[in-house]
Amino acid sequence: MKTSKSAPLHEQLGAEFLRRIESGEWPEGEPVPSESQLCEEFGTSRGPVRQALSILRSDGHLVGGRGKPPVARKAAPSQPFASLMSFTQWARSIGREPGQLTVEVARRRASPEAAARLGLDEGEPVVDLVRLRHLDGVPVMVERSTFVLHVGRHLFDMDPDAGSIYEALCGRDVDLHHARHTIDAIAADTQDASLLGIEPGEPLLRVRRLAFSRDGVPLEYADDRYLPALANFTIENTAEGRTVVGRYRTDEENPSD
Repeated sequence: MKTSKSAPLHEQLGAEFLRRIESGEWPEGEPVPSESQLCEEFGTSRGPVRQALSILRSDGHLVGGRGKPPVARKAAPSQPFASLMSFTQWARSIGREPGQLTVEVARRRASPEAAARLGLDEGEPVVDLVRLRHLDGVPVMVERSTFVLHVGRHLFDMDPDAGSIYEALCGRDVDLHHARHTIDAIAADTQDASLLGIEPGEPLLRVRRLAFSRDGVPLEYADDRYLPALANFTIENTAEGRTVVGRYRTDEENPSD
């Protein structure tokens, strides 16, 4: 296992465990080594091993538990970063003008949820970004992102209202490589309602995103909330098991099914 002085041990272990699952070294459907075996192999205590396994379980790479050994599972292939990541690229691809209004850029302590998703200790410093996104000047989505500190610090040296954050970060050699998305519905909270001009409690389409480096290290956890009347998503499955996710605008040309 390659080690990094800048990455916590549980992140390094998690990346190594994920590599073994994806490479087949830990075969899918077979129990992975026990915590005691992993502690002995890597010369560490149970804490980092247990935290790394917990993150893999939350991401769907391990199943089982409650007295049974966890079993390896290959998650669905992650989508290329640009396919669903960039609101700006999507807007331009459908002939619309993207826009944004920055509500907040702040360094603060990681929330319990963000810390768990990013593999951080609760309370570690992160950078939060909140923006209202537009299509042709019409509010469409509330974007909330939490970046690990060494990535998020770049936001203080750029104008978040200037365009795509991801394009700007990649231009600064940030290794944003792939992402995993979870799509569900949620009721608008008071901030969502105020920004989008709707009533609290109205339904929104939520896309939660975990973005990784090429080595599988989490860099950003995001919670994007769309007006369902203005955007929807399609998912196509192929015989080879590849999943393709598409984001569309909802209007007369692209009716919602």
